[in-house]
Amino acid sequence: MLVRIYDNNPNEKSIQQVVDVLKKGGVIIYPTDTVYGIGCDITNQKAIEKVCEIRGLKADKANLSFICYDLTDISMYTKPFDTTVFRVLKKALPGPFTFIFNASSQVPKLLSSKKKTVGIRVPDNNIVREIVRVLGNPIVTASIRDEDDILEYSTDPELIHEKYENLVDLVIDGGYGDNVASTVVDLTEGEFEVIRAGKGNLEEYL
Repeated sequence: MLVRIYDNNPNEKSIQQVVDVLKKGGVIIYPTDTVYGIGCDITNQKAIEKVCEIRGLKADKANLSFICYDLTDISMYTKPFDTTVFRVLKKALPGPFTFIFNASSQVPKLLSSKKKTVGIRVPDNNIVREIVRVLGNPIVTASIRDEDDILEYSTDPELIHEKYENLVDLVIDGGYGDNVASTVVDLTEGEFEVIRAGKGNLEEYL
């Protein structure tokens, strides 16, 4: 199923349609402010395993991240962090970053690696944030990759739908995606350590 939703004004009925799919344990593909992502409700273990299977990842070893609506959500799933970190997050989010935190006990076991860390995103994209808000909890996110030698990530939602329609329950057409992933920042030691340079420039917010 391919559903068209507009980032600047997400349709409530369409958002609810997506949320209903997630609540039933469905897997969806959706736009972010960087690349298209594949994900599910973080509370549904079978759906998380299906996401890993589609991406060719081992569920117990996959470093999956998830998408929160805002900073309030983030603090539920991480160990406490200081005000310096909070100030930077407040300026940088929503934005094209994945922040790695020490995980709190609220994070499902499948999502926190043996290191007990968790990657969290708050994308600057109204579609996926509205889905998370209406759902009431975060969704798992993994990037949709492309086998193409030139483009690392798939950007055309119609082509993504053609490729994945028999593997996932719903694909959202939110317009063309980017082909540059998020910047990954490790905060587990309390310092800002960029471990993958991507679309976001952290220097602007430090």
